[in-house]
Amino acid sequence: MVWWWWIVPAITAVLGVVFLFSGLGSLFRGRFISGGLGAVGGGGLLAAAAIAALLGLNVQTYSRLTYERPVATIRTEQLGPQYFEATITQPAAGENAQPVERSYPLHGDEWRLEAQVLRWKPWANVLGLDTQYRLDRLSGRYQTIEQERTAVRSVHAVEGGAPEVDLPWSLSAWDTARKYRRWVDAVDTLYGGGAFMPMADGAEYEVWITQSGLIARPTNAAARTASSGGWTEVR
Repeated sequence: MVWWWWIVPAITAVLGVVFLFSGLGSLFRGRFISGGLGAVGGGGLLAAAAIAALLGLNVQTYSRLTYERPVATIRTEQLGPQYFEATITQPAAGENAQPVERSYPLHGDEWRLEAQVLRWKPWANVLGLDTQYRLDRLSGRYQTIEQERTAVRSVHAVEGGAPEVDLPWSLSAWDTARKYRRWVDAVDTLYGGGAFMPMADGAEYEVWITQSGLIARPTNAAARTASSGGWTEVR
């Protein structure tokens, strides 16, 4: 959020209060013209400050409810028929940390990344609490139900997630919300969610966490071509 959305209304409101009280003071001293102008000007500035504050709040609300951040980049290389290597790169978890990259063999037509998701209520999002996640597993997925039942399956444990709150003591929003959920009204739900996309040789995707859960987007031509076959292309 850009701070001037709040600084400008605050300065305008202060000036409005100063002009308003100065104008009222002049009115009580019998200076009706200057006092009236000051009071009207001060009231106008206060009204403008209120309008600007409401506009800023609306922008803040929109940006918070639509906020999303990267979870991982997934690249797939074909090793054989319905057999791929998926490389997951997770962003650095801190200032001095390095991105984490691991590769996994997957059987199937699609990859699926799953996570445990903690979703806050909208008013908590507006106040600054973002959806928390913990990556759980990466698996291969077949397009047909018959192959899903009978073909070779592949699933791998995956770790990683939203960083813990940076405090002198250890505090996990996830664990705290689960333990005290009955008394924490800000929690909307705790659930398992995932995103899956087609695998193709040289395809690359980005996985993001939104305030509602995981989403995936193709980021290169190979991924867009693969996802266009029965999928909605996201640019």
